[in-house]
Amino acid sequence: MTKQKDLKRVIRTRMQKTGESYTTARLHIVKPDFATIAGTSDAALKKATGCKWDKWVRTLDHRGAQDMKHGDIAKLAREYGAGDWWAQTVAVGYERIRGLRARGQQRTGEWRATKSKTIGVPVATLFKAFRKSLPPGAKVRTATAPKSMRITWEDGTNVAVGFVDKGAKKSAVALEHSGLKSKAQVDEMKKAWAERLNALSEAARA
Repeated sequence: MTKQKDLKRVIRTRMQKTGESYTTARLHIVKPDFATIAGTSDAALKKATGCKWDKWVRTLDHRGAQDMKHGDIAKLAREYGAGDWWAQTVAVGYERIRGLRARGQQRTGEWRATKSKTIGVPVATLFKAFRKSLPPGAKVRTATAPKSMRITWEDGTNVAVGFVDKGAKKSAVALEHSGLKSKAQVDEMKKAWAERLNALSEAARA
């Protein structure tokens, strides 16, 4: 308790000197591992956007991002030069760092599991094999061969799947399973999808 009081006193002293908010002042004194919390390395982020996490967090804090919706944070990241994909990465990472969402959780409170795998077959072959591998209770709502598929899963949750052509003999599948209710269910589905995609890889190359 004493250490916590001492920390707060140091933070408030800095606030008085600099005019910073409590959150920003604390950021300069207590330095968490932002890259680990965000799920993207500083090296990758700096290469793509020109800045590491500490600078992104300071900048977004200064612009009031803690009170913004996800789309507005991503828009702000684009204003600072991040491309569309990396703007989303910055927004999600910032939300995780600031405790606005957990890994695998959306700002709405919904949980989602993601998984991907590269397989040594043409994308058309992968698309057909994936559809064939679906359990009887899964219903394909829409499908655009060989690019995407949207599925209502056996339990009523949703799966969005994308397929990427990586050459004549290689392609990738990436999916997002949404509508999950907890971190435990996310972990369970990620494990189940890892097993399913491993089996898909064997079947597609058979």
